[in-house]
Amino acid sequence: MRIGVVAPSTPIETSVADRVLALAAEHHPGVEIVFHPQCFVVHKHFAGTDADRAQAFLEVANDPSFDALWHGRGGYGSNRIAEAVLPHLSPAARDKTYIGYSDAGFILGALYRAGFPHLVHAPMPADIKRDGGEAAVLRVLDWFVADAVDGLEPSIDGSAPVAAFNITVLSHMLGTPLEPDLSGHVLILEDVSEHTYRTDRALFHITSSPNVRKVAGIRLGRCSLVPENDPDFGDTEEEILRFWCERAGIPFLGSADIGHDADNKIVPFGRARPAIP
Repeated sequence: MRIGVVAPSTPIETSVADRVLALAAEHHPGVEIVFHPQCFVVHKHFAGTDADRAQAFLEVANDPSFDALWHGRGGYGSNRIAEAVLPHLSPAARDKTYIGYSDAGFILGALYRAGFPHLVHAPMPADIKRDGGEAAVLRVLDWFVADAVDGLEPSIDGSAPVAAFNITVLSHMLGTPLEPDLSGHVLILEDVSEHTYRTDRALFHITSSPNVRKVAGIRLGRCSLVPENDPDFGDTEEEILRFWCERAGIPFLGSADIGHDADNKIVPFGRARPAIP
């Protein structure tokens, strides 16, 4: 089994790759993880130019020897290449599993819109830098390599298709050619480093979308590292989501165990096997 790692957004350090490779060798010696050299390129804010990042993505996506494409980290930038790579994806690309979260949501959303069947909101190699980050990386490898289901988000029961996104990313994706059809889905949301008033504004936009108003309901993961609001907003993120869901007629389904942290659980898009075996 081979997993290719690319960085469609921002670069990762070689030390991250070294730690991930050592961890995989210890726990899953049968898997080969290949970090594309583009992961370590630095061009301004990004892991190489838009052309560099698009080319690396296509090289791994279209290579039939890779079983999965793993986003190296989030940050910002995958939206700048998502439309460009879609027309050049081969049949081999459609057979792959694509893994990531946060900014990777732009590409996951675009691929889901295009009918790609194996998309996963899950930890990325750069998460190994977090406290407890080795467990996050192993969660993905255990699920993908050994088919372990205990790392799945606990609410997944197979009764409805599921999709998971960062709140800010989804808000900016709506109304663009990257927006997937979310009709009938349980939509799971999370965010990081956003002022509460910005989260309120983004959830107004999300729940106003005719597409999102067709979901089966919304769950809320963690909104972490929230900057101080001046003046204080006065509501929690859950209270904000409840408010906008009620106004839009969308069921609020409770909490979810995803977020920008080492406890971030796995959410396969579409219908997944239940989290409890």
